[in-house]
Amino acid sequence: MNVKDFYFELPQELIAQDPLEDRAASRLLVLDKKTGDITHRGFRDVLEYLHPGDCLVINDTKVIPARLYGVKRDTGAKIEVLLLKRREKDVWETLVKPGKKAKPGTVLDFGDGILTGTVEETVDEGNRLIRFSYEGIFEEILDRLGQMPLPPYITHQLKDKNRYQTVYAKHDGSAAAPTAGLHFTKELLKEIQEKGVEIAHVTLHVGLGTFRPVKVENVQDHHMHSEFYIVEESEAEKINRAKQAGNRVVCVGTTSCRTVESASTEEGLVKAGTGWTDIFIYPGYRFKVLDALITNFHLPESTLVMLVSALAGREHILHAYEEAIKERYRFFSFGDAMLIL
Repeated sequence: MNVKDFYFELPQELIAQDPLEDRAASRLLVLDKKTGDITHRGFRDVLEYLHPGDCLVINDTKVIPARLYGVKRDTGAKIEVLLLKRREKDVWETLVKPGKKAKPGTVLDFGDGILTGTVEETVDEGNRLIRFSYEGIFEEILDRLGQMPLPPYITHQLKDKNRYQTVYAKHDGSAAAPTAGLHFTKELLKEIQEKGVEIAHVTLHVGLGTFRPVKVENVQDHHMHSEFYIVEESEAEKINRAKQAGNRVVCVGTTSCRTVESASTEEGLVKAGTGWTDIFIYPGYRFKVLDALITNFHLPESTLVMLVSALAGREHILHAYEEAIKERYRFFSFGDAMLIL
């Protein structure tokens, strides 16, 4: 399977640069995964497609303001650090720019020395392990000094940090938002529950590996970075109850999908627990838990396009994307949504 099989031409102007004022005002393309039929709706209409007894799975991870700007203590040279993964209490795996200036032993100052980082070692793909020192609470300092790590295709400044956060974000730890969840408002979630749909919370801390381009020609040769997930007992029970009753499990976003598929048995039951997952879902994969997916429109040749192609078929997905481009849908993180049933 060649990575070029998942290429499509996207006009630059369709990349959404700003979130809509009303989260649920996005458009919704509904794709029948069996027939390939397409329906154009508004996001609030998702309510019509959810049935009593279904289980809606959401990822309640919270994006941390993981982008830090600082200086090298010895030279004053500017440096940018992106927190990727907490290895231990004060040690983070990071992406540093420019990397050649961050040799082991380098000391970095942020916010006039409120936060200090010492580069300990270079690890996979040139990432750096940095040990931070500070007085007080790390999360509070990060909130003061850090910026939201928006994807590189978003060039506009984000006016409100909360707009790159779902309304149900709870557990700090993501380097990127689970963007399919950005369309939900508290009111819409309440309506969904009142309809008799169970809402299950899982946590997967999204790393940048999810968005990294596939650099190998053969899809099967690509290796995903691992991400940490948590599934509580009560939430696993909600998902399993829906499955056992013959109802659907509808995941919000590829991250929720990857969590339930990683935490499941071959029989399709979700096990409570925590762990690291590097699951890579591409055509040929057999879904054990997920029945339907709410997702955004993804980058060409990305692992995310491969995941949705595994669910609906590559031809159906590429045709749906072609239709979305023709109809001027907004793409990527702040763009419109797609429901695959």
